[in-house]
Amino acid sequence: MNFEFATAGRIIFGEGTVGTVPALAAESGKHVLLVTGRSRRYASALLGRLKDQNTRATEFSVSGEPTTETIAEGLNRAREAGCDVVVGIGGGSVMDTAKMISALMTNEGDVPDYLEIIGRGKPLARPAAPFIAVPTTAGTGAEVTRNAVVGSPEHRVKVSMRSHLMLPRYAVVDPELTYDLPRAATAASGLDALTQLMEVFVSDNANPVTDAVCREGLRRAGSLRTAWEDGRDAKARSDMCLAALFSGMALANARLGAVHGLAGPLGGMYPAPHGAVCARLLPFVMEANITALQARDPDHTSLCRYEEIAKMLTGRPGAGTEDGLAWVRDLCETLDVPPLAAYGIAETDFADIIPKSRRSSSMKGNPIELTDEELRAILNRAL
Repeated sequence: MNFEFATAGRIIFGEGTVGTVPALAAESGKHVLLVTGRSRRYASALLGRLKDQNTRATEFSVSGEPTTETIAEGLNRAREAGCDVVVGIGGGSVMDTAKMISALMTNEGDVPDYLEIIGRGKPLARPAAPFIAVPTTAGTGAEVTRNAVVGSPEHRVKVSMRSHLMLPRYAVVDPELTYDLPRAATAASGLDALTQLMEVFVSDNANPVTDAVCREGLRRAGSLRTAWEDGRDAKARSDMCLAALFSGMALANARLGAVHGLAGPLGGMYPAPHGAVCARLLPFVMEANITALQARDPDHTSLCRYEEIAKMLTGRPGAGTEDGLAWVRDLCETLDVPPLAAYGIAETDFADIIPKSRRSSSMKGNPIELTDEELRAILNRAL
């Protein structure tokens, strides 16, 4: 068995660990590009502490999921200011933006040169500038992944830049930063993490290390309902931050599946948040995979893995695949996940969505190849 496993250079986890960021930044460079989301809630305090460390800082705010224009603007800001280290504090969009900017700061050229599908797809020649990732949601696990996803409005797609040279130098995961996350964001990000753990665990190139982190992450992900009901429940928030962290470690070293295979094109074609789309698709893809495996490949090891997932999520040693599916369905209903139609997606669009999803790298990791009819049925049920 041959495999590799790579993650962030150093992971710092626990309540209050955000306080380590100014010193880490000062050790890494002299001028920080501080990438934030719409909210500046954590930026002001961080800027003050960076100043105490005699570290200069330039801010760059991300208002939504990043586009090629967002990355180009942030890169220009970093180059003009002479930044030599990047700190990203926010959700998955902030993480991807900061990660991509840090990579381009040390490599010649511009955004399209390094993008898959719509660009030249050049490999990075040099390691990214030091990047300190500080997530404020528990979802994508982007603080420990070696890729970044960006939208191209011109092409109506989302594409990736990926390289082991993009791995963050530090991932600082402080559960306290998620305590006031709104319910909708808690649901979408948490279900994204759950999806990533499940898809890697049943994928066709999981390995012993990803198996281990997925198992631990799936056990922790059972706290999502509690975190959604009571955002100040410290154990539940800590569990979900670990679940998201482990999901990022896993997906960076294996493949995802049909949920992300469909979510990628949908996110590029419509103003649909990635986590919310994954959350809506999850139970329907899970059911389609189980049904297809039972019908066409009943001895496939992924069926045993779906059964193991059921036992971990329900906490019942005798649980089977149907019990796991029922648990996921009930969770999505409780968390009030919106239908795809809420983002303007319609059945008339399926003829465009399905071929795009088939070309997705994530779709290639699904444990069984789903037919166009099966993909159409998933989308119809998710509407």
